[in-house]
Amino acid sequence: MANQALMANAIRALAMDAVQLANSGHPGAPMGMADMAVALWSEHLRYNPANPHWFDRDRFVLSNGHASMMLYAVLHLTGYDLPMDELKRFRQLGSKTPGHPEVDLTPGVETTTGPLGQGITNAVGFALAEKLLAAEFNRKGHEIVDHHTYAFLGDGCMMEGISHEAAALAGAWRLGKLIALYDSNGISIDGQVKPWFIEDTEKRFEAYGWHVIGPIDGNDEKDVSKAIEKAKKHTDKPSLIICKTTIGKGSPNRAGTAKAHGEALGVEEVALTRAAIGWPYPPFEIPQAVYDDWNHKEAGAKVEAEWDGRFAAYTAAYPELAAEFTRRMKGELPKDFNQVAFDTVVAAHAKAETVASRKASQLALEAFTAALPEMLGGSADLTGSNLTNTKSTPPLRFDPKTGAVILGAVEQSKPGAEDEARPSSTADNAEPPHIIGRHINYGVREFGMAAIMNGIALHGGYIPYGGTFLTFSDYSRNAVRMAALMRHRVIHVFTHDSIGLGEDGPTHQSIEHAWSLRLIPNLDVWRPGDTAETAVAWAVALQNARHPTALLLSRQNIAYAPKKDLSDISKGAYVLAEPIGGKKTRAVLIATGSEVQLALKAQELLAAKNIGVRVVSMPSTTTFDRQSTAYKKSVLPAGTPRIAVEMGVTAGWWKYGVAAVVGIDTYGESAPAPALFKHFGFTAENVAATVEAALAR
Repeated sequence: MANQALMANAIRALAMDAVQLANSGHPGAPMGMADMAVALWSEHLRYNPANPHWFDRDRFVLSNGHASMMLYAVLHLTGYDLPMDELKRFRQLGSKTPGHPEVDLTPGVETTTGPLGQGITNAVGFALAEKLLAAEFNRKGHEIVDHHTYAFLGDGCMMEGISHEAAALAGAWRLGKLIALYDSNGISIDGQVKPWFIEDTEKRFEAYGWHVIGPIDGNDEKDVSKAIEKAKKHTDKPSLIICKTTIGKGSPNRAGTAKAHGEALGVEEVALTRAAIGWPYPPFEIPQAVYDDWNHKEAGAKVEAEWDGRFAAYTAAYPELAAEFTRRMKGELPKDFNQVAFDTVVAAHAKAETVASRKASQLALEAFTAALPEMLGGSADLTGSNLTNTKSTPPLRFDPKTGAVILGAVEQSKPGAEDEARPSSTADNAEPPHIIGRHINYGVREFGMAAIMNGIALHGGYIPYGGTFLTFSDYSRNAVRMAALMRHRVIHVFTHDSIGLGEDGPTHQSIEHAWSLRLIPNLDVWRPGDTAETAVAWAVALQNARHPTALLLSRQNIAYAPKKDLSDISKGAYVLAEPIGGKKTRAVLIATGSEVQLALKAQELLAAKNIGVRVVSMPSTTTFDRQSTAYKKSVLPAGTPRIAVEMGVTAGWWKYGVAAVVGIDTYGESAPAPALFKHFGFTAENVAATVEAALAR
């Protein structure tokens, strides 16, 4: 029999030793949650340390990511490729044990956590992806998708508003394989949380539609294990296990205090703790008996081999489905994607339609969602404005009685109505059509939507995209940043991208948002100027497996800009129009989005004055910046004055050596869009005058 007390104390010892050696970190939470970790990892979690990416593993999310040493200790002890030397390098440059867990860096870490509340929200995305894939691919007698998502979270996660957004959606979606263990220790950095954290968590989650267990003694491994077993039986709704724990458990003078939260215990207190928990071993020394109790390699290999056998039987019975499942889990696009993308862009060019770029986005989505069943869309209560839905993406709905994903033909009748989705009729013994709704109504939850999409992307099997107004990217920004940090394919559709929004006024008009997003490393930002550019932006976003993307789209109609060549659009900027009449290029106008039309009209006005101007469309500054020096010089020749035109703040454009910017460095006004354009100087005449002024200097 395993000695669970020693197993838990091994976590406590490693946590306090690593934090002490680094003289930085959070020992309290790992020490308090050690028994919870023993219960989950040794008795319930399905995983294989030798293959961290085995598909049907259970997913574990450490939402309170400051407790990273708990996770690193468990990964090391169970047999992942995380040697003791890495634990000794906790929080050091180049180590695999950073201050907060990072996906794709440390084997066994499923998502990057640290900003509180986002981890549990990622977990909702994981659980949703599992449920949808099971509905799509499982067949009677062949359940190849069948795993749980577990999350640890603390008081801080509960206080963050995003946890409310995530928990409400998890309840609405009846995510029965999501089990969250709440480390309720009542301590945060400022001390006892009672004066500022007074809600009844049990009633709150019950109101969200969760099954709530506890409070239980989170420092009793057996109680925790029993609670997890109970939660696993409640498959019709997510479960929350409230675990009352003592932060810094085992430390004679720091346990139960804020001092245990975010600083090393100190040499003397570490020694006292060793004596108190009966751990006589030197720092970073683990007895072989404890290693033996923790080692999960054999059990992990067995559980993966069992799934391999099930998948082999599935492959024999459903070879095409198995191939499709494998493709999607690898994150590979269909073999004909390049042709689909080419045809979509060429069709947009041939039609040359005058539409808002949000509509151009929907036109492109019609082609891409039809060709890519893995595309999973949604909107934060703005579907009719964001235009993220298509004929191939009916609304995702769940049976109000069972919580099961509704399969089959879905009619879009009354948006949001409980009876909106019904399975098509099938014979009594026939397999139902395994077609899921692929457009999610997230409600007014921009931040939750963005972080859930991160979880969906991390899980695999789907490419998530979701829409809201560009000005509300402020709500979702930190989750957008996390997608960029993790380098995963998530696509944000941000419409109503400027003062062109009109009468809603400055509260809804985006001014600083485009450049604010462009500042996020590894985030591709596209502000296309017509249907062809929008189609290219979507194609590039779908191809970028290691880049999230933000698409900034207009409310107002934009005329199509004639083009001789489409090949350079994907480079982020290209020469749209050389000087009219073959005149010498005296200036370069750089424009994005709807302002490309202003640049073209200003070019005509200047040509009448014998001033030759090249027009460069730059739908993606972030993509253009990655191009070769030679290409960038060919688009923006040295020695020629450059003038940028964009309905947003001017600050970012100066890096391109511009002589002037036609922009807006104030907030907008409430008025019809045409009146605003004239008021703020977004006219062809003002652009032309700005060019003339720059040439006169």
